[in-house]
Amino acid sequence: MTKSESISSVEEALVVRAAWLHFISGLTQSEVAERLHVSRAKAHRLIASAMKAGYVRVSVEGKVANCIRHEEQLCARHQLTYCDVVPDLAETGMPLKALGYGGARFLQHQLESQSASMIGIGHGRSLMAAVNELPLVDTGDIQFMSLLGGLTRRFTANPHDVIHRLAEQTGAEAYVLPVPFLANSVEDKKVLLSQHGVAEVFDLMAHMDVALVGIGSVDSEAQLVASRMLKDEELNGVRDAGAAGELLGHFFDEQGNPVESPFTERIIAPSLESLRRHNIVALAGGSEKVDSIKAILNSGVLSGLITDEQTAARLIES
Repeated sequence: MTKSESISSVEEALVVRAAWLHFISGLTQSEVAERLHVSRAKAHRLIASAMKAGYVRVSVEGKVANCIRHEEQLCARHQLTYCDVVPDLAETGMPLKALGYGGARFLQHQLESQSASMIGIGHGRSLMAAVNELPLVDTGDIQFMSLLGGLTRRFTANPHDVIHRLAEQTGAEAYVLPVPFLANSVEDKKVLLSQHGVAEVFDLMAHMDVALVGIGSVDSEAQLVASRMLKDEELNGVRDAGAAGELLGHFFDEQGNPVESPFTERIIAPSLESLRRHNIVALAGGSEKVDSIKAILNSGVLSGLITDEQTAARLIES
């Protein structure tokens, strides 16, 4: 599938979503525009396109209707202000194509509406998929910043690749944290944070409008271990302590309680208290991530979630 086809598929899903909200949920065009974070004029065009394409009959057909129901349930259960459930694309393994569409749609809206001028970016395969699906857009004065240190011994797995790729794709200003994910000691962390370039990025984080982040698992295939950001024994230790999921270096158990570890104070990333003060949207999905996503949702840190249809269904069932 080419990029143009991918973006066309994203637009088609938006057309059907607008039709479902207008004709089935009974929302006005203004309410549809507010729900989809688009202008009223675009909401009108989306609804008109749905009628012209034959999507509107007695009801809006297709899987998107189920996705919207999942969104409403997840928002109600976890007090989310934003949820986007991407229709199933029959992918095997991790649904990177679906997650890429959803993440790209979110970023595209932020860039085109310029509702956020400072956007934090996490790490992981899902975010890279989103950036790869993102069309060329005018970013205006928007700034991106990486939310955690990530220099590793394996350059191919370096999470800074996401922020670099995003800068290339959008032409926006992008700031990275040129430090390791994990400092050797608390004293080393203090020294690193005092460096001008690092302190500047943390100051930007304090003023960010929204952040798009991934959610990590704590199993043997965890990205933190695959990228050599953590050692096996370090992750094993935090898992044995009850961790079920990870968000920007912070670990949580099944109930969403923070799980402390011997290296918690050495992680170079925003504090948990700082994250709770910001608008954090997670992009994550796949059967192997269900327990991890549930743990992060239960933590109350997230204000939004972008996931795939099958994962959403399992989250609701659990």
